[in-house]
Amino acid sequence: MITTYRPHVRRRFRVHGFLHRMRTHGGRNVIRRRRQAGRQQLTVR
Repeated sequence: MITTYRPHVRRRFRVHGFLHRMRTHGGRNVIRRRRQAGRQQLTVR
């Protein structure tokens, strides 16, 4: 049996990255809220 968490950097960026966030209305809302909160890092990349 393998472990359940097998991280891959490319998948992480494709699922949670800035460009992916900007593709959807909800994702843009996420970016906007994080900017308003003054986050140093908006997304993983």
